[in-house]
Order: sequence, then C-alpha cells, then structure tokens
Amino acid sequence: MKAFLAAVAAMVVITVAAPYALGQLGFSAADAGTGASVRLD
Repeated sequence: MKAFLAAVAAMVVITVAAPYALGQLGFSAADAGTGASVRLD
C-alpha cells in the first residue's frame, strides 16, 4: 500500500511540475506545431 501511495504522489508531483519545467527549458507544443517547417497536408 505504501508503494502505491508513493507512486500516486509521484505522478501528481510530475503532472503538476512538468508544464513549469518544460516551459523553463523552452519546450512548447505551440512552438513545435507552428513555423515554416510544419507541413499542413
């Protein structure tokens, strides 16, 4: 039971922290989906 609760807590922390961490690293889904190299077929 302790392992399950630790896993759930880790998932919550990762889910909340991921957008902030990726934003600090300069990764953005909006940037990846726009630009001259994006094909719109």
